[in-house]
Amino acid sequence: MHVLIVGNGQLGKALYQVYAAKAQQTTVWAQPACDITQPVIAAHVAALAPDVVINAAAWTNVDGAESNPDGAYAVNALGARYLADGCAQCGAALVHVSTNEVFAGAPGCSYREYDQRSASSAYARSKLAGEVAVTAALRELYIVRVAWLFGAGGANFPAKIIAAADRMGALRVVADEFGNPTYAADAAAAIAQLVEARRYGIYHLVNEGWCSRYQLARHVLESSGRGHIEVTPISHKEWQRPSQPPLHAVLVNQAGAALGIRLRPWAEAIEEFCQVEFAWQKS
Repeated sequence: MHVLIVGNGQLGKALYQVYAAKAQQTTVWAQPACDITQPVIAAHVAALAPDVVINAAAWTNVDGAESNPDGAYAVNALGARYLADGCAQCGAALVHVSTNEVFAGAPGCSYREYDQRSASSAYARSKLAGEVAVTAALRELYIVRVAWLFGAGGANFPAKIIAAADRMGALRVVADEFGNPTYAADAAAAIAQLVEARRYGIYHLVNEGWCSRYQLARHVLESSGRGHIEVTPISHKEWQRPSQPPLHAVLVNQAGAALGIRLRPWAEAIEEFCQVEFAWQKS
């Protein structure tokens, strides 16, 4: 099986490691050589003719999307559509990676794979548009939603917490925003397992359990040897930003679990991540 991985961020890197370990033919396309916002990318996919394309490329600057929605839509919607068009031309399946932010995130709600979507921010609307676009273009399709992704070398929440703690010595973290911290390495392994199952559809591949940003920050600090750092819980209203993420877009892995695809608890994943990423920094 020939797998084309589009994107070389924290998930793209984790996917490459998974498929390299399987000794399968793997191609990686990443910027600047690969620009999925150009329609010609469909022809390039068709010419390569892989068996599976995994779209791990995305505009992930949530706040930046508010001032540049065209940029977000170009990557997250049009780029996704062009990849799907290429897959349709050569008979490849597509794994399209999406986000928990396509849901409204009403307090107390949890979302299963086929629940009603309602995106609010420019970023979330662009990701929802991507889901709509690939669904219209292709039947051999997996839509995989993740949440609060973190992985090696990424500009993710755990890494930012570590950096802020070392820089400031005390933190204020939002305590009324909830989600599923998802380790890129675990999500990549689950995606590979899903592709092997050949069951198309929508999946929530997140680590088990959910927490608040505050709870996540506390566990990151404790796991990285910084449990002494003071963290003050605050309301999201006290943390002003251009974009307001959904407050309770907690995902439920029902479809994947039915196939035997489960990710370990998020707290365990954070502990491993901190051991790998920040062991040398522990005091």
